Amino acid sequence: MTPPRCGAAITNALLASLNPSPSSSSHPLPSTDTNPLLAVAISLVFLFRNFSPWPNSAPSSFRPRSARKMRGTKASPATRSPSTSPPSTTARTALAFSSAESLSEWLRPRLPAESFASWGIKPGTKTVHNLWLEVSLGETSLLLQATDGREDRGIDPSIHRQEQLGLAPDLSLLRTVQVASVQIRNARGELLVETHQLLSDGTIRSRRRPLSEKMKPSESVEEATSRAIREELGEGAVVRIVPGSYRTRVEERPSASYPGLPARYVLHLVDAEVEGVPQEGEFSTEESGESGYPQGALFVQRHFWKWIPNDAARDAE
Repeated sequence: MTPPRCGAAITNALLASLNPSPSSSSHPLPSTDTNPLLAVAISLVFLFRNFSPWPNSAPSSFRPRSARKMRGTKASPATRSPSTSPPSTTARTALAFSSAESLSEWLRPRLPAESFASWGIKPGTKTVHNLWLEVSLGETSLLLQATDGREDRGIDPSIHRQEQLGLAPDLSLLRTVQVASVQIRNARGELLVETHQLLSDGTIRSRRRPLSEKMKPSESVEEATSRAIREELGEGAVVRIVPGSYRTRVEERPSASYPGLPARYVLHLVDAEVEGVPQEGEFSTEESGESGYPQGALFVQRHFWKWIPNDAARDAE
C-alpha cells in the first residue's frame, strides 16, 4: 500500500529540519521517498510524541461554551446562591389571618391594651370580628410597615406623633382603606350628611360626613358609588355623578371604629345629584348591604341624614 503523498512530504520536511545540512553529517538520514514504510513509521512516532490530554489550564477561549458565563446574562434561578442580605426594612407586608381569633391574638401584644380592650364595648366602636371580615373581603388592608421610622411608613416617626395616634413608638401597623365618598347636593346647594348610625347592638355611632363606603377589590369609583347609594339610601334612589368632579385625597388618623389602630384613608370623591330621597330637612334610611354578618360582628341597621347649608358643608367634607 502506498502512503499518501502529503504524509511523505510532511515527514521529509521534518527530517530536513532535523538535518538541514547533509554535508555536516557523516550519517545522513535515509530518504522516505525510497522507503514508504519508514515514512509512515516516522509520521506516527511524531504524532504520538506530540499528543497530550486537554490541559487543565486551557485558555478560556478553548473551553466548552457551556462552562462559560456569557456577558449580559443572569444566573439561572436554580443555580443562583441564596441571598444572605437582610430583607429591606422599608418593605410593606399585607397581613392575612385565618380567623378572627388568630387576628385577635396577633393584635393583642401590638396595640395599646386599653384601646384594644374597648373594641366593641365603647359606643361607636366595632369588634375584631368586624376587622377580620373587612380584611377577608378585601375592604381593608393591614400593612406591616418599616420598623426604622422612615417617612414611607405613612406615620410620623416622632414619639409625640405616635402617642397622639395612640400607638406605641415602635409599632408599625397600619390599616389602609379605599373609600368612595359621594358629595350629594340638592338644588339649593346643600350637602347631604350622615349625622349618625344605629348599630346592631343598639348603640349610636356619630358620623357627620357625606355618604361614604369602603370600596371592594377591583371595584371602580362609579360602581362603589352606585352600590353605596343603593345600600344606604334605598333602591328608589337614582344617582347622577357630575362629570369631571372626581378627585382624591389621603387622610391619616386613628381609626374611630378600632381605637389604637392608625389608619390611612384614600378618599375617592365625586359630586352627585340624587333623586328619590327627601330634598330637605332630616330623614333616615334602613341599611340593606350588611345582612348576614357572622356572630360577634356589629353592623349598621339604620342611617340618619341631614341637609346642611353650603357654608357649613366644608367642615363635613
